[in-house]
Amino acid sequence: MNWIEAFILGIVQGLTEFLPVSSSGHLLLSKEILGIENAGNATFEVLVHAATVMSTLTVFRNDILKLFAGLFKFKYNQETEYVFKIVVSMIPVMIVGLLFKEQVESLFGEGPAFVGSMLLLTAVLLLLTHFLKKEGKPISYGNAFIIGLAQACAVLPGLSRSGATISTGLLLGNDRNEIARFSFLMVLVPILGEALLDLTGGDFSPSKSGIAIIPLIVGFAGAYLSGLVACKLMIKLVSQVKLYWFSVYCAIVGIIAIVYTFI
Repeated sequence: MNWIEAFILGIVQGLTEFLPVSSSGHLLLSKEILGIENAGNATFEVLVHAATVMSTLTVFRNDILKLFAGLFKFKYNQETEYVFKIVVSMIPVMIVGLLFKEQVESLFGEGPAFVGSMLLLTAVLLLLTHFLKKEGKPISYGNAFIIGLAQACAVLPGLSRSGATISTGLLLGNDRNEIARFSFLMVLVPILGEALLDLTGGDFSPSKSGIAIIPLIVGFAGAYLSGLVACKLMIKLVSQVKLYWFSVYCAIVGIIAIVYTFI
């Protein structure tokens, strides 16, 4: 992997992590198009995911500081309740990660056709939100768990995490601005936890990745900068009810990916 390919993949990761079009699916398709072989470990993926986490921390730094300030008052307040809801939302993806990690990882070798079918499912979810009436309910603990189930399903390559969680929240009648914020904050701990497992498990190894240090740095920078843009853009688009355009995009890319498999 050279630095140009790394930069392209970094930008793809940063944009698609927040936009409802599936980062894992687009990374797989991008590698297929660029003819990039997997390096045998998760070094590059860990780095670009870390970059998108930093993008989230940058955009929501004030919200996160407020949550921590309220949490360390050691009493049940609005911030503590919000953190508890995030914890509840993490339960499904933790179960999947601990019990079904190998089965999920095997799906990443299914190829463009599987990714395409999951993109079509993402398109359906996003399209449904276009026909919703604006309710604006606060996120309850039950809602948080159901949104967490959507996040757990989105470990499938091609099924957008932000698309699945935001669509599910909207289908439950939650406030549009609040569900976008909740969707991006709820993924921080699972991504950090997965990165920690990769670090302790030996999957993260720049020296053994077969990728030079410059492409790794460039890929990280591309993912961080594009992640900043995509995160802010997505918050705006959710509030303006414009997710159906991404439904069209996911449907087109999904169909192309499936057709590509058979030509």
